[in-house]
Amino acid sequence: MLTLRLPRFGAAASGRSPLRSVTPGSVREYDLPLIWASVALMLFGMVMVYSASIALPDSARFSSLRTTHHLMRHAFALTVGMSCAVVAFAIPVQRWQRLAPTLLLVGLALLVLVLIPGIGKVVLGARRWISFGVINLQPSELMKLFVILYAADYAVRKQEWMHQFTKGFLPMALAMALIGLLLLLEPDLGAFIVIAAVAMGLLFLGGVSARLFAGLALVLPALLAAVIWFSPWRRARMFAYLDPFDEKNALGKGYQLSHSLIAFGRGEWFGVGLGGSVEKWHYLPEAHTDFLLAVIGEELGLAGVLTVLVLFFWIVRRCVEIGRQSVALDRFFAGLAAQGVGLWLGVQAFINMGVNLGLLPTKGLTLPLMSYGGSGIMVNCIALAIVLRIDFENRRMMRGQL
Repeated sequence: MLTLRLPRFGAAASGRSPLRSVTPGSVREYDLPLIWASVALMLFGMVMVYSASIALPDSARFSSLRTTHHLMRHAFALTVGMSCAVVAFAIPVQRWQRLAPTLLLVGLALLVLVLIPGIGKVVLGARRWISFGVINLQPSELMKLFVILYAADYAVRKQEWMHQFTKGFLPMALAMALIGLLLLLEPDLGAFIVIAAVAMGLLFLGGVSARLFAGLALVLPALLAAVIWFSPWRRARMFAYLDPFDEKNALGKGYQLSHSLIAFGRGEWFGVGLGGSVEKWHYLPEAHTDFLLAVIGEELGLAGVLTVLVLFFWIVRRCVEIGRQSVALDRFFAGLAAQGVGLWLGVQAFINMGVNLGLLPTKGLTLPLMSYGGSGIMVNCIALAIVLRIDFENRRMMRGQL
């Protein structure tokens, strides 16, 4: 019989039971606050994507596009994402667990396909997309969700071996190394950092020994530093991050960061007004994707940025609480999956915000649920739908309907 250590992040960890004072009549069917917080971020993101992209047709690169081009494509991505979320919500959590190893293999196959010339689409020197006509699929976004599901399933299946290096830790480490190699060949260091952080978190929550986790926590940053040091353009970006307003950096690798900081400086407390950004007029590159928060800071000020921060905090908090509740109900895969989604959204949002604010080196990561990008929006919607399904099944179990 397995001796699960997962409750370390469950009810026992907090000293109070998530099921306390719960009666069948008091349990709602759905977590409406989580739904509304997610919808609010997506709608807010759509407004800001339109504001940030409205000036793009004035440039030579986007001269053939209409001012509403990115808005319409973003709205289409949201529609597709919400449709996929409805389908994902209808799938029982046990089926997601059974599908987890297969989904990881599908993700690996897509990461290989995207590297093949003629299949993978190259944009700004990176080969990260597979074109399907009206949409471009980014396999690295799918892999973030697939790794969460696989790591949750792996931790449950291998629980009695998680404290051992060869039988518990090594197979998962090799899988992550293969994924990391494929991502670095694109290259997509940002996605690798997020996936590695989430996998580490799930291994810790899943019961890996403290000694193995400490070793991993030391080795991964060292490997990341080596990747940066032996890559001249990444190394140059790192030095530019340390002093973005130096004349050489401000006109080179520090250009994006310096203009992002200028945008926040112009926004002050309440911003210059929606649509009033100056930086989006071809001063701040990728304003509608990686640097959307800078446009929010310029147009809506600190108030707008704090609104985004609070909404993300609420979503991550609810994912964590749903995961804890699942563990209290002995649904360990569901608990790890919900916590993994919260960890993923929190880590990626933190990195994106840190980059925009100059707290972290510039990295090509979008703001979840908000930034322009079809694959990211679609996978975010599916991930949150799975969390809602986990919560839905928890509530039904507490009502005695499962």
